[in-house]
Amino acid sequence: MGMEIAERQSDSPYVERVWRSRTAGVSRMTSIATSHKELVVWEHEGSLHVSMRGPETVATSADVPDGSDSFGIVFGHGASMPHLAMARLVDADLESPHVSRGAFVLRGEEWEVPTYDNAEVFIDRLVRDGVLVRDPLVDEVVAGDAAPLGARSIQRRVAAATGLTQGAIRQIERARQAALLLREGTTALEVVHRLGYYDQPHLARSLTRFVGRTATQLRRSDTPEPLSLLYKTDGLRGS
Repeated sequence: MGMEIAERQSDSPYVERVWRSRTAGVSRMTSIATSHKELVVWEHEGSLHVSMRGPETVATSADVPDGSDSFGIVFGHGASMPHLAMARLVDADLESPHVSRGAFVLRGEEWEVPTYDNAEVFIDRLVRDGVLVRDPLVDEVVAGDAAPLGARSIQRRVAAATGLTQGAIRQIERARQAALLLREGTTALEVVHRLGYYDQPHLARSLTRFVGRTATQLRRSDTPEPLSLLYKTDGLRGS
């Protein structure tokens, strides 16, 4: 069966996407680079885990517990938790030190474990208690909108909220967009022109680094490792 993934958009300005998955008959997956952080809850053989995962700057091959159920809240770029230093979460994760059947620890406090269906209720609680904050300017500049601030001020705010530079975010998101287009049947040459790559070798290097697949592999459905969540966005303006 492999990995079954369902995902939905959210009406919360703090959340980019909510997803859930179940695995069967698969032991590894390719985790695609992402510029977002996320809260992940997973259960395997009766044991529940909760982890805060930071952005991933390269594609990696990751173990997948067979028969596990997972759920995740993908945060918007401007959302952050002041008690966590985002730079330390890049290519890393922080697992809750204690998880019971109904609660886990975040910022030294116990919180009810959220679900796929009540994610926004959980997010609202975090916001009310100051655990989760949002810098709207970060969401705007990452999307390509002009900001009434100098470049250094913008970069500091983007780095504080995401742990990444604007350039790194653009590269990751562009590679993810390229992967989606190729899986839909768009030719590599058209992807190069549409997304602003220099040439096809430039596209190939980007795909290998951030997606862990070649253009040919993305068009095939028989690759041995499934991909992590890959979804459509409004896209980034500019390159």
